[in-house]
Amino acid sequence: QVQLVESGGGLVQAAGSLRLSCEAPGGIFSRYAMGWFRQAPGKVREFVAAISWSGEKSYYADFVKGRLTISRDNAKNTVYLLMNSLKPEDTAVFYCAASIYVDYLAHASSYDYWGQGTQVTVSS
Repeated sequence: QVQLVESGGGLVQAAGSLRLSCEAPGGIFSRYAMGWFRQAPGKVREFVAAISWSGEKSYYADFVKGRLTISRDNAKNTVYLLMNSLKPEDTAVFYCAASIYVDYLAHASSYDYWGQGTQVTVSS
């Protein structure tokens, strides 16, 4: 069982910042693209950002609009999501996921492994 472990969530005021981390087993991390999704209460899980296995390509949902940055450190088996200018509507559980694919990374069905999620709450 492959386990992805997210951390870094919490409560932050609007316009604040958070950096989420997700650590994956070393045996798979460097070969997998990594993505972040989020799920707000009463809503479906939606794509946030993804990064290729090499880190050379990144992809973002339209709503990100430059506020979020995905990155990875293959030496540490960790992917990050830096979130700036947070808004109350960003409140959600954020999940990281690993995909063997190089395309269709905005689709949850492309991912093989998922973390348990970390709660992000943005107060107004």
